[in-house]
Amino acid sequence: MLLGVTERGNGEMAEGLRALAHPLRLRLLSLLTRHAMSAAEAARAVGESQANVSYHLRRLHTAGLLEVVEEVSVRGGRAKRYRHDPESGERVGATARAEHQLLAAALGEELRRRTGERVVGAPDALTDAELWVDPEVWDRALAMARELGALLHDAAKPPHHEGAVRVAATVVLFELDAV
Repeated sequence: MLLGVTERGNGEMAEGLRALAHPLRLRLLSLLTRHAMSAAEAARAVGESQANVSYHLRRLHTAGLLEVVEEVSVRGGRAKRYRHDPESGERVGATARAEHQLLAAALGEELRRRTGERVVGAPDALTDAELWVDPEVWDRALAMARELGALLHDAAKPPHHEGAVRVAATVVLFELDAV
């Protein structure tokens, strides 16, 4: 998911961040990147109840982070199939620190869950830093992170796609107050 500053009002951006601030919603956004699923399909993929997944899909849709791409007939009813466009994250921008802290907590919980499924011994990369850099270096790092996010999202395959490798990626870059 790509996050950035947009023209939305602070209330709309805060709602988008609150919608993201739940580990299951982060999983659903990843699952639905480029591939549409109904609540029932997504529930099976993440091992949650359909009612729970349906609730979270509605919250993400209301926040503008999911789109309904089709409605299909299922046993006499209608099921919506949702898809996440990673560019929708651009609608979530700079808001109060409290909303960003909620998102960070959800990212941390999701990172802990994913780490529990990590293939030990497989190649990986880890970088953590709090440092001072020239503005040009910062701009380049942000551009590279956005490019990495776009590369991964554009290459997303459906779950269990033959030959595909299941991976996790969490990249969070932000400027700090000068203290």
